[in-house]
Amino acid sequence: MGFAKLRNRLGKTSQMSLAVAWGTDAAVLLACSRALEEGFVRNVAVTGPEDVIKAACRQAGIEPSLFTIVSAASPEEGAAKAVELVRVGQCNLLMKGMLNTAVLLRAVLNKERGIRGSSLLSHIAIVEMPDKRLALLTDAAMNIRPDLEQKVAIVQNAIDFAWSIGLETPKVALLAAVETVNPKMPETVDAAAIAQMGARGQFRPGAIIDGPLAFDNAYSKEAAEHKGINSPVAGEVDIFVVPEITAGNILYKAFTYAAGFPTAGVVVGAQCPIVLTSRSDSEESKLNAILVAACAGKGSA
Repeated sequence: MGFAKLRNRLGKTSQMSLAVAWGTDAAVLLACSRALEEGFVRNVAVTGPEDVIKAACRQAGIEPSLFTIVSAASPEEGAAKAVELVRVGQCNLLMKGMLNTAVLLRAVLNKERGIRGSSLLSHIAIVEMPDKRLALLTDAAMNIRPDLEQKVAIVQNAIDFAWSIGLETPKVALLAAVETVNPKMPETVDAAAIAQMGARGQFRPGAIIDGPLAFDNAYSKEAAEHKGINSPVAGEVDIFVVPEITAGNILYKAFTYAAGFPTAGVVVGAQCPIVLTSRSDSEESKLNAILVAACAGKGSA
């Protein structure tokens, strides 16, 4: 299942509503207008200075009347108002506009007026592989050096997200530099512990988990067989779990820029999926991220 099939799964009559925090960027607004046109969402509320948002719409060649504009004087106010729209039920998806990620996350995690969920926040990159199926990569953007407890939460978030977009009983690979458990390499010990937790059914809903695995053996069944590794996930991975943010960020950008795979990025663990894009993301990547968030929101509703 690639992004095209995900579009078909969502259909043209989505009931999802999107709140864009500080939506003052033409590229973001263009992606939102396409999301409306293709039926990924039924309406979009944009926070920020009204005159700046309208100017960005003109730059993108779209009508400002497509959006509900919620006036905000600063990125902090824009983030707070976008989060409030979700908190009170007017919107059920959140998207980062032209503001710092930390500003948005502070509003999300505000104890009194935020939309903090019951889990750790984690980032999931969605990657369309050469065989046109979607695989998830986590965590490439949020948690720097997660400990075992945090890694368990990251894996659970990814499993929940996989199910919500239609990837049932996902196959999970816990990545490391080697396949053997080495006490001098703590990530291999953590991977083995999480794999054992998976074997004992400690993750719900179901998943097939293996690790530690080097990337070549997770990505390629032939590479695993050549090394004599018998893994139930080799060559069929739905979720790649990296040991820390540097490895994840490099792999994500290698998928995107070196390999040219279509990608999208979201943050999970809050009360709704959060579309997290950067200025360097293509319009298609932004649109894919809205699509995936809408599918996840619908699937977990």
